[in-house]
Amino acid sequence: MDSEQIKAVNIENEMTQSYMDYAMSVIIGRALPDARDGLKPVQKRVLYAMLREGLAANKKHSKCAGVVGEVLKKYHPHGDSSVYDALARLAQPWNLRYPLIDGQGNFGSIDGDPPAAYRYTECRMTALAEKLLEDIDKDTVDFISNFDETTQEPVVLPSLFPNLLVNGADGIAVGMATHIPPHNLGEALRAAKALIENDKISLERLMEIIPGPDFPTGGIIHGRGPIVSAYATGKGVVQIRAKTHFEKVKRKSTEVSAIIITEVPYQVNKARLIEKIASLVNEKSIEGISRIREESDRNGMRVVIELKRDATEEVVLNQLFKHTPMQSSYGIINLAIVDGRPVILTLKDILARFIDHRRDVVTRRTQFELKKAEDRMHLLEGFRIALLNLDAVIALIRESSTPKEAKEGLIAKYELTEIQAQAILDLRLQKLTGMERLAVEKEHQELAKEIERLKGILSDAAKVDQLIVNEIDFLVENFSDKRRTSIEDDSGSILIEDLIEDEEMVVTVSHKGYVKRTSVSEYREQKRGGKGVAGTSTKDDEDFIEHLFITSSIADLLVFSAKGRLHWLKVYQIPEAGRTARGRALVNLLNIKEDDEITAVLPVREFREDRFIVMASKQGYIKKIELNEFSRPRKGGVNACTVADDDFLVGVGISSGQDDIILESKKGISIRFSEDQVRPMGRAARGVRGVNLKSDNELVSMIVVSGSNGNSTASDESEGTSLVEKRDTLLTICTNGYGKRTSLSEYRPQGRGGKGIIDIRVGERNGDVIGAITVSDISGVMLITSAGKIIRFNAADISVIGRNTQGVRVINLDEGETVVAIARIRGEYGTNDEAEQ
Repeated sequence: MDSEQIKAVNIENEMTQSYMDYAMSVIIGRALPDARDGLKPVQKRVLYAMLREGLAANKKHSKCAGVVGEVLKKYHPHGDSSVYDALARLAQPWNLRYPLIDGQGNFGSIDGDPPAAYRYTECRMTALAEKLLEDIDKDTVDFISNFDETTQEPVVLPSLFPNLLVNGADGIAVGMATHIPPHNLGEALRAAKALIENDKISLERLMEIIPGPDFPTGGIIHGRGPIVSAYATGKGVVQIRAKTHFEKVKRKSTEVSAIIITEVPYQVNKARLIEKIASLVNEKSIEGISRIREESDRNGMRVVIELKRDATEEVVLNQLFKHTPMQSSYGIINLAIVDGRPVILTLKDILARFIDHRRDVVTRRTQFELKKAEDRMHLLEGFRIALLNLDAVIALIRESSTPKEAKEGLIAKYELTEIQAQAILDLRLQKLTGMERLAVEKEHQELAKEIERLKGILSDAAKVDQLIVNEIDFLVENFSDKRRTSIEDDSGSILIEDLIEDEEMVVTVSHKGYVKRTSVSEYREQKRGGKGVAGTSTKDDEDFIEHLFITSSIADLLVFSAKGRLHWLKVYQIPEAGRTARGRALVNLLNIKEDDEITAVLPVREFREDRFIVMASKQGYIKKIELNEFSRPRKGGVNACTVADDDFLVGVGISSGQDDIILESKKGISIRFSEDQVRPMGRAARGVRGVNLKSDNELVSMIVVSGSNGNSTASDESEGTSLVEKRDTLLTICTNGYGKRTSLSEYRPQGRGGKGIIDIRVGERNGDVIGAITVSDISGVMLITSAGKIIRFNAADISVIGRNTQGVRVINLDEGETVVAIARIRGEYGTNDEAEQ
């Protein structure tokens, strides 16, 4: 190479410029659609090649291989896969709201199956696609030379409808991407018409016509706010949910509830969605699903998700929305090419660009038709002169020795133009008959009117707009259809709790970790001393109920383990079961380690900043921590308290910061002290000593009561108890079915860490204390035994007596049976005579 041809350049500048050239080539030439016709270059070339191949909607299908070859040969010098992928996508009804290619053969599926090779598939344009190309031969758009300058291709298509809005677009360029959702054709056209009629129309008015995207796969858009934002700015994120309903389906000889999926969010792969659901079920991340069946066919989509008998339909559905692509985000970026550069477009901008394009197309088409009419008129005027002087013209031609001489003679004698003279010479003899003379005159008159009409259009912008409106009305009448995607109000206002009935539930946890919830109405009320009814089936002699409480179905459960771990669980997430059912293993609902066990459960409605959690351990330690420390649930739980290896938690409560704490031990010793003697601590702390216990004694209960009047307050709020109920007595229950009720005023406050006072005398007759709760005369009480029996009675059935007694018999027990748990029923149950179950 000649050294004089070598040019020294700065490599940094050269690489920057070269990369910019490459980036703009990708942006303009491949990845982004034109705002006028909504097509990327390869899509436009495919459709134009099909037009030239004659593959109209009313013609036979032709092999896709031929179309791909034609596009590669003349317009798109890239790989054949890029051309065929673009062609196939234009034929896929789950990707395009209005397919532009009518495919015959395997063009893939919504399950992600790829199209068959192009040697097998066939195609032709759809009728709507023809509207993108209509009038392209009337000089309506500019043409440029193709890559090898052997032919011409259009810069843009005439596009009778706003394809960018109607079919949307997806593309990734260099440093930018476009993600335009599809819309309903009829709505988009009517919005364009409204903008033509009023160019100052508001976004609110436009959204009355176009409420939001309309996806080919249907689905439900949750939230109108994000749509407004996207339409106003050109960017936004909308949430799309699958369309579902509940059905009863046959399973062997019984009917079970099932969730039926009939529509999925846009661009969600159905097969992968089913695999994801199955995976989450196997991992136990989603509970309540027994089987999944794919029943989709040519009539539509149908995925059947059968539920277990104890599952709550709404809860499982919301878990599916939360953990699977049944609810997906669609990020809107309305990026398109405008005047050779990428621009973010609002809804109004997209419609305005389309209207400007149509005005240009209609104007150019009218100019083309006017020129053609004027050219024809020019010839007709020559014919009229010839027909008026027919004998002379024939004589002149016969006397001429050559055509050139005849042409020159006509021009000289009748002042014709060369074009007119040549046209006269080219006339066939049959055109000289009388009938043809009349036809020429008639055509001349009609053409004069047409030229006047065309000139009128070009001189009046309103007439151009009226033509566009007429075309829009025609498309609306012949091509519009109903919306597929529905739009619902803000998804943020719809919570799982909104779908769950707020009712009182009895929640029980057995010694071996089986949990269930049962409506409180399942248990009839009995008098003190009754035998009780079966409350659960423990199935073996070694299992028994350890925890029982009554709370709201929408409350949170803070589940504390013996090791001081805290786990979160919603009451409605616990399977509902009958009174005698065993329930489900808690380890299947929570991530509890095998060497750990549940020791305390606390229902919480609201994580208030002025509330505290108070925890007490078997060895007499007590700890206080702010409630809102646990307001953010974590899947694997957290350490709530440091507990020694030979210790475990026995009680958890909520306090207001100004309450008293009562600790009850199994030997009948209790202590009451102000909670301000316990400062708030972090999660890692063990706590401080609450009571000084002897070696044979241990704590069994902890109660939070008001420091001013002895009535429980903060704990009531956590359980939803009406503050009308003033619980001013302490009910203490022993293992052999004995108990007593004593006024709280008899428990004088002491200093924390003291030895306490006698609450109840324990011995062989009544046994050790199993627990204590605060009650009033209108409180309901439940006891449960080691055999799984439950008795429900009114606290007023037990007389208020002093501390230093053994109590009275509360429940009759069988031999070897003991009381293992006590719980208070909220509200007034003393006057509620329930029918026997």
